Amino acid sequence: MASIFTRIVNGEIPAHKIAEDEHFLAFLDVMPLVEGHTLVIPKKEVDYIFNVEDEMYSALWLFAKKVSKALEKAIPCKRIGIAVIGLEVPHAHIHLVPLNHVGDINFTQAKLKPTADELAAIAERIRSSF
Repeated sequence: MASIFTRIVNGEIPAHKIAEDEHFLAFLDVMPLVEGHTLVIPKKEVDYIFNVEDEMYSALWLFAKKVSKALEKAIPCKRIGIAVIGLEVPHAHIHLVPLNHVGDINFTQAKLKPTADELAAIAERIRSSF
């Protein structure tokens, strides 16, 4: 069965897309830790990030870097934090989390519950920062 991220790539589930190319997709987390929390994925479904082929792995991080630069412009923050956990969805993904405090990237904290309209507005702000 396809992961939820593969279903997003295939257009079966809507997402607030930030950036996309032939191989990668960045979209807002619908249960973010902070405003602008973005997921970056390879379109090819690979469960574990360290099983991503070397060339694709390097390109994934370069794509994430481009997305992080747009995030920094659009979301007031000191830095963009990075997390790769890989337990919650069996599809390799990078969390890009705008940080003002170290606790902003604590995955045990309560998640935000933005509306679809709020997510759409945030996504547009980030897209316009490229």
